[in-house]
This record gives sequence, C-alpha cells and structure tokens, in this order.
Amino acid sequence: MEHLASRRHTWYLISLILIVPGLISLLLFGLNLGIDFTGGTLWELKFDKSITTQEVRNVLDQHGYGNASIQISSEGGSNNVALIRMKELTEGSPEKQVMAESFTNEIGPYTELDFSTVGGSVGQSIRNRAILAIFVASIAILAYIAFAFRNTQNPALYGIAAITGMLHDVLFVLGVFSILGVLFDVEIDALFVTAILTVIGFSVHDTIVVFDRIRENLGHHTDPTFEGVVNYSLAQTIVRSLNTSLTVVFTLFALFLFGGASTQYFVLALLLGVIIGTYSSIFNAAQILVSWETGEIQRLFHRITSFGRKASPAPQR
Repeated sequence: MEHLASRRHTWYLISLILIVPGLISLLLFGLNLGIDFTGGTLWELKFDKSITTQEVRNVLDQHGYGNASIQISSEGGSNNVALIRMKELTEGSPEKQVMAESFTNEIGPYTELDFSTVGGSVGQSIRNRAILAIFVASIAILAYIAFAFRNTQNPALYGIAAITGMLHDVLFVLGVFSILGVLFDVEIDALFVTAILTVIGFSVHDTIVVFDRIRENLGHHTDPTFEGVVNYSLAQTIVRSLNTSLTVVFTLFALFLFGGASTQYFVLALLLGVIIGTYSSIFNAAQILVSWETGEIQRLFHRITSFGRKASPAPQR
C-alpha cells in the first residue's frame, strides 16, 4: 500500500496494455453505430417458443432485410426474444404487415415488445449532440476542479490529471465496444452515450475524493515529500473507493446477467466504466500528480522535443 505512487510506471504500463488494443481497433474499424446514429428500425419480438437466429434471418431474407442485425435473448427460460436492427421500416406500412405475417406463419405467434424507427438526419443530429455533450462535460469538469482546488500550488494540474484519468476510462470503454463490434457485431445506441456520460461522472467523482484527501494531507504536512503524501492519501481512501465501487459492480453484474436484451450493452458499458474508473482514480490520476511534481512529465516532453529537433536538421545554406 505504501508503495503505490513509487510503482506508478507499472500502473502506466498496465493502462497502456488495456487501452492500446482498443485504440488500434478504433483507428482501423471505428465504432459499429446503431440506428440511433445511422437511422433505421429497431424491432423486438417475443415468440411463444424458442427460436434461432437462422429462423429469424430466413424471414428477413425473403423481404430484403438480410443484412439486419439479430440478437436472440432468453425470457422465461427459453430463447424466445428477437431483437432486430434493420434498415428503415415504416410503422403500419404494407411491407411491415406482410413481414409480420411471415413471422407468424413460419416461426409462430409472437408479441411485439418494441418498434421504433429513426430517420438518417435525426441519427446524424443525435451523433453530433452526443459528441458536443461529452465535450461540454469535459470542459465543465476541468473548470470546476481547477476552481475547487484553487488554493493548491497548481490547481490546473488537478483538473488536467482528472481529465486524463477520465479520458483513460472513456477510451477503454470505447475500445472494448469497438472490438465487440468487430467480433460480435455489437452496436452502440443513444443509451451508450448515457453510459459514457455516467462513467465520466463516476470516474471524476472517485478522483475528486482522492485529490481532496491529498489536499488535506498537504496542509497537515503528513510527509516531507509529495510522493509520500500521495501514498498516505491513497492508503486512506483505497478501501472506501473499492467498497463503493464493488457495491455498484455487483448490482450492474446482476443486471447484465438477468436484465433485458435491450439494456444489456448499456449495463456492460457501465460495468466496464465503473471498474476502469476505480482503477484510474487510484492508479493513474493521483500518479500523474506525482509524475508532474517530480519532473518526470517535463523531462519526457523535453526528450520528445529534443528528438524532434534532431530528426529535423536545419537546412543548409
């Protein structure tokens, strides 16, 4: 416990191992956007018997919707719920009525649990607003933390460290969902944006608790070195942070296992975010403060800029 800050390079390496695969996937493949962002129809059907993905796809193929995404889930002990994401289909249209009859005739009776359609222009507007919401939240958090820690020696540093930890968490969740989109065709929707904003709030909340204890211990001069103060502060807060996070993790895990298919990936995003947010507030955000105070970050920037100057020799006259 007392060596958490002194092992910060190990924590940084672990973070890189967690984030880099997802970043590569994001750069190469991006995110598999759902109908909320691209436009289309979400159709959720509950059949009276167990069904398979192939049965549902056979019906969709007959009507030109073979590229639809199909997710089968269990309700009442059998795989009888189909969540279909497809190109735009209008409610009440003859095309939908014919397709509904095909489902009944070829698979069996069913109950329509949900049917929602989003136009392409609306999806683009939702996507732009989602990006704006995350950007505004980040700026507001940075400004608030800098104000809250204005009595410290470097208040902006606390805000930057908190934002860095927050970006660490967001990139991890985005990377995981990018990989899931490639491997399992998992799509993200508007609920995913809600999950990301919730992860941001949880991550920063946990980080502020740690930072506040560091500020208090700096005032009490609990250790002659800044690294020692951070170690002491983490020792005081780590059990509280873990206990708080574990109660949330247990609840989300139960929802993920037994909740409905429509919220399964929303809960998964929250679950991943809470776990990585707890990690970053203890093992990343606080360690960034130490790295700055010891001059490690400044020396790293100096080496990078020096290497850049050497790599670009001055033109000869």
